[in-house]
Amino acid sequence: MADPEIKRIAVFGTESTGKTTLAQNLAAHFGEPWSPEFVREFWDLRAGKITAEDLGTIALGQIANEDRAVAAARRAVFCDTELLTCTLWDDWLFPGACPPWVRAEAERRTRSFSLWLLCDTDLPWAPDPQRSFSDAVSRERGRRLWRETLQARGLPFVEIRGGGADRERAAIEAVERALTS
Repeated sequence: MADPEIKRIAVFGTESTGKTTLAQNLAAHFGEPWSPEFVREFWDLRAGKITAEDLGTIALGQIANEDRAVAAARRAVFCDTELLTCTLWDDWLFPGACPPWVRAEAERRTRSFSLWLLCDTDLPWAPDPQRSFSDAVSRERGRRLWRETLQARGLPFVEIRGGGADRERAAIEAVERALTS
């Protein structure tokens, strides 16, 4: 897969929780690469038309983005989305359609992450054509699902809350601890 000395940091959470901004800012702060969320690019290429048949292609694109970033890393890589998130969205949006190989690969790859930064839904909703669940009930459902997913697997995570500088400071502190462990 990749160099085990590279610390993979997943910026994890449901939509509109500041993951992309946080991943970019952490990469800049630590002078390391970040892996963008592939489905955003795929969405644009397909003019927003994604079907269950696309889930394997989306997973392959996510893997490629992550692996490119890992190859460029010295100490760490920041992933704005990873395969575990892909499976959560596959199950939410296309129940029963997640390809078995995607689920198996997601489970395998989750173990290569040193830290999961679980972004809370405490930020205001930011409208975006790719986002679907702006209501409070859906946001809470997503928050719970993402948290329970980490807990069920015993993955190391830190909850990231607050706005702007507070959110970023908490993430930087968690990453610094992971880099020295």
